[in-house]
Amino acid sequence: MQNKPLVSVLMTAYNREKYIAEAIESVLASTYENWELIIVDDGSKDHTVEIAKSYEAKDKRIKVYINEKNLGDYPNRNRAASYAKGIYLKYVDADDLIYPHGLEQLVFYMEQFPDAAYGLCSLPQDDAQIYPFMLSPKQAYYRHYFTNKWIFHKAPLSSIIKKDFFDKVGGFSGKQHLGDFEMWNLLSQKYNVVLMPAGIVWHRTHDDQQNTDNATNPAVNLKYFVLEYDLLKSTNCPLSEKDKLKAQKKCLRKQARYILRHLKSHGIKTAIELQKKSDLNFIQVFVKAFQKI
Repeated sequence: MQNKPLVSVLMTAYNREKYIAEAIESVLASTYENWELIIVDDGSKDHTVEIAKSYEAKDKRIKVYINEKNLGDYPNRNRAASYAKGIYLKYVDADDLIYPHGLEQLVFYMEQFPDAAYGLCSLPQDDAQIYPFMLSPKQAYYRHYFTNKWIFHKAPLSSIIKKDFFDKVGGFSGKQHLGDFEMWNLLSQKYNVVLMPAGIVWHRTHDDQQNTDNATNPAVNLKYFVLEYDLLKSTNCPLSEKDKLKAQKKCLRKQARYILRHLKSHGIKTAIELQKKSDLNFIQVFVKAFQKI
């Protein structure tokens, strides 16, 4: 890479005083040096801003912004991207880390595929080919919905996005829990994706995370299935008509089986609540659950 493109590292923060220093230090330790770090605080009540500003005072590549009101997760990700000047966007949350070689590796992989809009890392080994490799829209959708090699469930931490394409799809929609999954689907409706290996970023698990709360809410997983169905019905879905219909049927069967599983484990009240949020009536739940695809 003779001309190293600017990477905008985007760090959204809310009450992360225990972790943000380590997150910032991981960016500072990068072997790749042409970056800016944009930290956007979403109204923290602790010392998050104070810690972030102490780093801003020491390195001109770091900029700290404070929201006037709390925006929430995905709107704040959009806010951070709006400040970015780089060719690439790289999310590193205030409680996560990027390895020292991470930015260099991500840019190196992306620069090999100038026709790609974004990349996803932290993927298990592919037994058929070595990383990195690029998938067309049709190949990406087929891989996710038909091969059990899911790629669209990666968090923003495991992505690198060309800012132009992020802007073209309008950023994150703001759907709670679903924003990253939706983003990769929308990008892959029209644009190529580069798949990359693990060992680039590190995701911290702790009790203060939103996904810790999500694990106890059965409606969250159902939201994914409902959004999947909407995306597969879209005229922009790149699959063939035959594969579109097959994927839609698989999605409805997942919804039905999920509802029946919770009928058995959580009772009729929970099952009714889930059914109302699904694309199925109760007769369809029982029919679709046992339908052969």
